[in-house]
This record gives sequence, C-alpha cells and structure tokens, in this order.
Amino acid sequence: MKTLEQFKKEAFKRPGVRKAYAELQPEMQIIRRLALARAQKGFSQRKLAQKIGIPQSALARFETGKINPTLSFLQKITNGLGLKLLVK
Repeated sequence: MKTLEQFKKEAFKRPGVRKAYAELQPEMQIIRRLALARAQKGFSQRKLAQKIGIPQSALARFETGKINPTLSFLQKITNGLGLKLLVK
C-alpha cells in the first residue's frame, strides 16, 4: 500500500495532473476551512444541516468535494456557523 505522498509523487509525473490539482486548491481550501469551522464550533454534520435546512447527505457531499456548491449554498453554511461569507 502506498502513502498519500507516494501516490501524489507518482501522479504528478503524469501530464496535466499537477495542473488539475492546482486548479482545485481554492475550492478544496474553502471546503477544508468550513469543515474545520464546523468541527471547532461543535456541530455535527447532522446538527448543522438541520439548522440550515438541508439534508445531512448534501453537507457530507460538499465536505468530500463531490458537489460544486452554489454561492447561496456556501452562504447557508457560513450563516449557520455564525460566519460571514466575503467574496473578493
């Protein structure tokens, strides 16, 4: 079995993989920060989802990067966490 670092090192040798990885980083950074904020505030996925009126499965898909969220979806999450969404 390979470690994540070994896998990434091998994958980055293939054309286009490094570029695709770099292009996904802003989206993944937003996801990681919101998931971390949720955990730090003591919310389970289920509790936050109920608070903002979405299915827990939708929040789980967001946190695993399986959906491309809309701005309104991101705003629901940030509002539910007591945060402010700022787009520059």
